[in-house]
Amino acid sequence: MCGILAVFGCIDNSQTKRSRIIELSRRLRHRGPDWSGLHSHENCYLAHQRLAIVDPTSGDQPLYNEDKTIIVTVNGEIYNHKQLREKLKSHQFRTGSDCEVIAHLYEEYGDDFVDMLDGMFSFVLLDTRDKSFIAARDAIGITPLYMGWGLDGSTWFASEMKALSDDCERFMSFLPGHIYSSKQGTLRRWYNPPWYSEQIPSTPYDPVVLREAFEKAVVKRLMTDVPFGVLLSGGLDSSLVAAVANRHLADLEAARQWGSQLHTFCIGLKGSPDLKAAREVADYLGTRHHEFHFTVQEGIDAIEEVIYHIETYDVTTIRASTPMFLMSRKIKSLGVKMVLSGEGSDEIFGGYLYFHKAPNKEEFHQETCRKIKALHLYDCLRANKSTSAWGLEARVPFLDKKFIDIAMSIDPEWKMIRPDLGRIEKWILRNAFDDEQNPYLPKHILYRQKEQFSDGVGYSWIDGLKDHANRHVTDAMLTQASFVYPENTPTTKEAYYYRAIFEKFFPKNAARSTVPGGPSVACSTAKAVEWDAAWSKNLDPSGRAALGVHAAAYEESVDAKNANLLNGSPQKSTRRDC
Repeated sequence: MCGILAVFGCIDNSQTKRSRIIELSRRLRHRGPDWSGLHSHENCYLAHQRLAIVDPTSGDQPLYNEDKTIIVTVNGEIYNHKQLREKLKSHQFRTGSDCEVIAHLYEEYGDDFVDMLDGMFSFVLLDTRDKSFIAARDAIGITPLYMGWGLDGSTWFASEMKALSDDCERFMSFLPGHIYSSKQGTLRRWYNPPWYSEQIPSTPYDPVVLREAFEKAVVKRLMTDVPFGVLLSGGLDSSLVAAVANRHLADLEAARQWGSQLHTFCIGLKGSPDLKAAREVADYLGTRHHEFHFTVQEGIDAIEEVIYHIETYDVTTIRASTPMFLMSRKIKSLGVKMVLSGEGSDEIFGGYLYFHKAPNKEEFHQETCRKIKALHLYDCLRANKSTSAWGLEARVPFLDKKFIDIAMSIDPEWKMIRPDLGRIEKWILRNAFDDEQNPYLPKHILYRQKEQFSDGVGYSWIDGLKDHANRHVTDAMLTQASFVYPENTPTTKEAYYYRAIFEKFFPKNAARSTVPGGPSVACSTAKAVEWDAAWSKNLDPSGRAALGVHAAAYEESVDAKNANLLNGSPQKSTRRDC
């Protein structure tokens, strides 16, 4: 990942302003520690902090067309850049960077080219011929982008809020799948897939089509000129990413550069569910596995830094970001600069445990659509900013455009959780990779119950966070929360604790408005809370809050604290009430 900052229409274009742009761009250097670039044209500035993944030697940014009348600063990867170059044979390329095609595509097609890009990206482009500019963000919002406005009439874009929050009167999260054109002065959606309307699809389930689409999504993301690996929690999604990458790696250019043994990485509290499962998957696949441990106190000590980097006060995002943040630092210390990760599967296939209570296929499908549309505010934000804090790039094959189109066109009846038919959550994905002749994974891993990352690293992690917040936030503080924080008022001491830290770094109204709110259980949207009346009394984003579903669910009452777990299991629950 890289860091971009662009400013257009400044009143002041003196050396002092240039120095200020450089200073603000430095706030993004963690995203791109390899090189810095800045292009200025009259009262316009495009700055870049580079993390070199493809063409490290010549791909510094900003990038240009042949006569340098078009300048672009990009954060992301364009996986089909070689195919796009074939369409641009009349153009001369200066670098081997995958992102250079953007300048030439604009020259050839104007601003109608964005849907041609297959990748994850946020970019800003200046056309000096008429001083117009465009900005665009990828379909799902894998890469972050913010847009702001200064009192002097200037327009700003940045990869992270911290680069523009001090100098903009108002700013917002740039919508995924959208493009902004200065000529029109408005945002318009360039990404218009069939599923976006939330109409119920009817395509029959074909496991081979689904499997092949995912394999292609993984393979294209192994485009790299630097050391790489896979984040492996031992759950279904990350294990499938690792299994597919491992199966195809030997045939790819990346193996010739960096060897054919895949590196995998996992973090957790000692004895956590993820560590055990990840080690088992790694042994089965024969990867070079790296296991990292952290303590609850080490996680708590990192919370302030995590909130500064991920720029949110959302509870579940902070819970999951902290171990990912710690792991990313360890990974980068090994010389690795790119990892594949399993985000997006639960949204596409209804993998969160609350989907067990979906009343029908229509509501099931509409909830998956809502979840995908909101990914940029939650898991995409976490995966990108937690890793980019240490100059590590995360790629997410489940959020491949083509794969999403295929998966979201399937009749949602096939995604419904049907115990009577032996179908647990994400059954259609599990079944697609259930190959008896040439297994991808051991059966019990392929059919392991969903663990949210913040749960899987060790259940005492969340309990420890709650205890810590309870010691620092008094009952009186929580009682007065609606007066102190009238917008998105925190309803728990843990949420209050995170909000106070966020406000210290980002005190403006515009900043707090970039964070979503509303009731949630086990990561549901507010709408899905209505599926079970009991959930409204247990609003917690942990997967264990899905009462009657998760095998280690929170106790439904104090009297049930020592009762057996779901379905008469002899295992005892040791979790505290939330």
